[in-house]
Amino acid sequence: MFDRICRENGIKHLLTSPGSPTTTGKVERWHKTLRSEFLNGKVFDSIPQAQLAVDAWVEHYNHERRHQGIGGVVPWDRFRLAEPAPVVPDDRTFETRRVSRQGQISVGGEAYGVGVWLAGETVQVFTEDGVLTIEHRGAVIVTHAERRRPTANAKDDEGKPLRQRPRRPTIGQAVTRKVDGGGSVSFAGTTYRVGKAHRRRQVQVAIIDDAVEISAGGEVLRVHRIRHDRSREHGAFANAGGRPSRSNAA
Repeated sequence: MFDRICRENGIKHLLTSPGSPTTTGKVERWHKTLRSEFLNGKVFDSIPQAQLAVDAWVEHYNHERRHQGIGGVVPWDRFRLAEPAPVVPDDRTFETRRVSRQGQISVGGEAYGVGVWLAGETVQVFTEDGVLTIEHRGAVIVTHAERRRPTANAKDDEGKPLRQRPRRPTIGQAVTRKVDGGGSVSFAGTTYRVGKAHRRRQVQVAIIDDAVEISAGGEVLRVHRIRHDRSREHGAFANAGGRPSRSNAA
């Protein structure tokens, strides 16, 4: 489950080699401090007694023991710098967006990267002089050059109608399915419409937030609200190519 969550959030799980403490230097240094300053020479009669002793030592460590590595102050002094700054009235006009599991938001029909680490969080979006700024809790996360789609009546310099770019699929975990003769695909035991124009065509099915996105050739074909049992998604993604045909089932 841990590896699946990492994969779905674009996180590469790196493992250290057994018996190689030098690759985990910070936690090993912590173990040394814990042993030398607290555990050595101590015997506890019970778990509650040990817990009281640990609590007292943690209080001393964070509020009284000065650390050379952080300028001779106690950890509490360093953590206090992270307290939120006073709220300053902001008269800018902004929009709010919820970051998808792929670390993106959509503004004006265009996808902008924010960061997977903010998945599920709400961000504020400001646009000024062609620059789109994304903030989270008052801190600027990223800026992008604003991208706008041509409208249906937009024309070029010669007065000819501009062709709208096809919507690009959102980056995310996807599986391949073949559109049946009726113009639909099956995902997680539920049928989703694609269109008869795409019959017998292979398409990619992805879950983007609360929607099923169906695409092919780098272009989004259909987007549906999720109707399937979400507990079946893991099995559906595990079968990346869909159910095998009867002739190959053996």
